[in-house]
Amino acid sequence: MIRKHTSQIAFFFVVVLMIAGTAFRILWNSPVKGSVSPGESATRAWVISATDTLNAPVVQDNFMINNVKPGNYTLLVQGKPPFKDSFKENVVVVDGQPTDVGVIQMNK
Repeated sequence: MIRKHTSQIAFFFVVVLMIAGTAFRILWNSPVKGSVSPGESATRAWVISATDTLNAPVVQDNFMINNVKPGNYTLLVQGKPPFKDSFKENVVVVDGQPTDVGVIQMNK
């Protein structure tokens, strides 16, 4: 009887810890967005920092990478052959503000 009661209490604490862990998860409202030219020249866009790497597909020549933490990033846009990858350094993301990197020119 005591053993059953102890396991129920342990289960309860595990559930509470799981709920508490997800309750404090921060989603940043700081998207990084832009477009590529010429059209259909890229597949994915990435933001890369010392601690984070996020990406999103390029759809209809546009991309938006959501939930980016504030900080300084390098943007990598993956070229679709015969186009080469393109980079933009020092992309500064501010909490609560979208960062528009403009049109990324893709080269062959």
